[in-house]
Amino acid sequence: MKILLVEDNESVAKALKYSLEQENFIVLLSENLNIAKQTLNTEKVDLIILDISLPDGNGMEFYCNKLKKLEIPTIFLTAKDDEENIVNGLENGAEDYITKPFKTKELIARINKIFLRKNKNTIVKIKDIEFDLDKMVVTKSGNIIEFTGLEIKILNLLFNNLNKVVSRESIIDKIWEWTGNDVNDNTVTVYLKRIRHKLETDIIITVKGIGYRIDSGE
Repeated sequence: MKILLVEDNESVAKALKYSLEQENFIVLLSENLNIAKQTLNTEKVDLIILDISLPDGNGMEFYCNKLKKLEIPTIFLTAKDDEENIVNGLENGAEDYITKPFKTKELIARINKIFLRKNKNTIVKIKDIEFDLDKMVVTKSGNIIEFTGLEIKILNLLFNNLNKVVSRESIIDKIWEWTGNDVNDNTVTVYLKRIRHKLETDIIITVKGIGYRIDSGE
C-alpha cells in the first residue's frame, strides 16, 4: 500500500516514514501542498496523511478542494485539538484525524482499519476460520467459537495486522492497556496456547524470539 505523507516538520516526517516502512508501507514524502499536488499528478496513492498547518496553505482547504474529489482516504494530522476543527474535518469526509503529539502505533492501527474498511474486509477468512471484525465473532466452518474477552482482543490484534509480526512485547502492552494488570512473557504463551486450542487450525505462526503472525494466504 502506498501512502502520501504531507508534513513540513522534517524530523516528524522522517521518523513517521521510517515507522511506516517498517510496517511494509510505501511512503512518499511531501513537505508542502505544492509538492503534494505534483506527487498526486504522477503517483497513485492509497491513503494520505495530511498535516493541516502547512507553509503554503491549509490542509483542510486542500482536502475539500482537491482530495475529496479524488476519493482518497485521508487522515488529518493536527496540533489543534479544538472540537470545531475536528468536527469540520470529519464532516467534510475525512476518514480520521489524530492530534499531535501522537503515538505511532495508534496511527498505524488506524491506517490498518481504514484499509480493511476500504477493501470491505470486515470479515476475514483464513483457511476454515472466519473473523467478523465488526461483530468480533469467530467461526470455524460456520460454527461460532467461544473466546473470553481478552482472547478475542488478542486474536483481533493479530487479524488487524495480517502478514505482519505482532511482537510479544506489543501483546503484553495491550493486555496491560485492556486489563490494567501486569503480565509477563509466560502469560502471552498461555493465552496463545488457549486461542490455538480453540481454533483447532494452525493459522497463528510463531516467529521465534519475536512474536506471532497470521498470514492472509494471498
